[in-house]
Amino acid sequence: MEPMELPGPKARAFVKRDSSVISPSYPRGYPLVVDHAKGSEVWDVDGNRFLDFMSGIAVTSTGHAHPKVVKAIQEQAAQFIHISSDFYHPKMIELAEKLNEVAPFDEAAVTFMTNSGTEAVETAIKLARYHTGRANFIGFTGAFHGRTMGAVTFTASKPTYHAGFYPLMNGVVHAPYPNPYRPVLDRKTGEDYGETVVRYIEDQILEHILPPDEVAGILVESIQGEGGYIVPPEGFYPALRKLCDEHDILLMVDEIQCGMGRTGKWWGIEHFGVEPDVVTVAKGIASGMPLGACLARQSVMDWERGAHGNTFGGNPIACAAALATMDLIQNGYMANAAEVGQYTLDALEEIKARHPSIGDVRGKGLMIGVEFVLDRKTKEPAKDLCQRVTDLSFERGLLTLSCGKSVMRIAPALNIKTAEIDEGLQIFEEAITLAEKESRL
Repeated sequence: MEPMELPGPKARAFVKRDSSVISPSYPRGYPLVVDHAKGSEVWDVDGNRFLDFMSGIAVTSTGHAHPKVVKAIQEQAAQFIHISSDFYHPKMIELAEKLNEVAPFDEAAVTFMTNSGTEAVETAIKLARYHTGRANFIGFTGAFHGRTMGAVTFTASKPTYHAGFYPLMNGVVHAPYPNPYRPVLDRKTGEDYGETVVRYIEDQILEHILPPDEVAGILVESIQGEGGYIVPPEGFYPALRKLCDEHDILLMVDEIQCGMGRTGKWWGIEHFGVEPDVVTVAKGIASGMPLGACLARQSVMDWERGAHGNTFGGNPIACAAALATMDLIQNGYMANAAEVGQYTLDALEEIKARHPSIGDVRGKGLMIGVEFVLDRKTKEPAKDLCQRVTDLSFERGLLTLSCGKSVMRIAPALNIKTAEIDEGLQIFEEAITLAEKESRL
């Protein structure tokens, strides 16, 4: 496939204007200037068409501008746009009821609504301290939980997120996330690597650093996102749940990227048969409208009136979009994510067999990671090659995003069709072939 001339003249003009008035802190991946989008297709201001394999960082779960979501937004906007969380409105209550219906624990779920994932994490942090009366937490290396001060303290995927912002929030200690492809701890004979990590938490962190009775919660992504789309071993969550129960520590699961049907189930944690105490959600919940939420067991969300609040949380338009989104996910798109996700994993395994630069393919549903390496034996990350694949894909009409050191995420809309997967993977493999030739792999 011939590459397009990107960015085009209109896109170049917008990028130039952007550089004069927009904060330079935004991590722009490549010069995509969007004009309009529909389903899994995106067009830029110069009329170039792209297939979308990133869905706005796993946000546009029902595809771009889904008619049902658009209609829900329009109808609610015509009724009223804002009333503030100091008062009541039906859509906020209906959404909380729906979240209670699908929450990944048997106890009734109570929801605090926010504008974003990082706000949901901040809510979870405050709630855990309030409920337990304890101040400390355990997080994981490779994690991404947001950029506000509490959330960024837990974030440990890149030092860039911390540089220039010390001192961070006190009371957070990190353990290694159980990455089966890149283990850093020594396993005992017959031990699941997830169990190894939990043993490390108990023997090293709780024995030498944090007194267990001063730990409020353990915050973890059920499937790690920014750190590399890492699926933990089967033994990890059962062992972690047992540890939390032994010490009355809250198990706080971040489902911001992997929740809302992306993995073929409502929540990533459901793949492991464990019930958490607190769940954070955002990204795919409202198909692109800014909305997040912190769900907790009713017995945990016990704070008093005025202990926590916000102005825009539970915005009626965002709630309307979320209700339409969840209906679509429940009635077909979650099943499609499971089916098309497996189809994609199988296709990527075939591509892996043809390309020595691919060290690992992993994922659940439509949350798939392709890890590039310089050598399969040493597993040295191929960071530059991964970036080159991103750029070459963009030039040929495929939108992707990397994560970790050298991992490509495959995270399209949950309603993507196999024909669109085939089209995107054809571009993806062509980009890999070209990048390998340039790198002489």
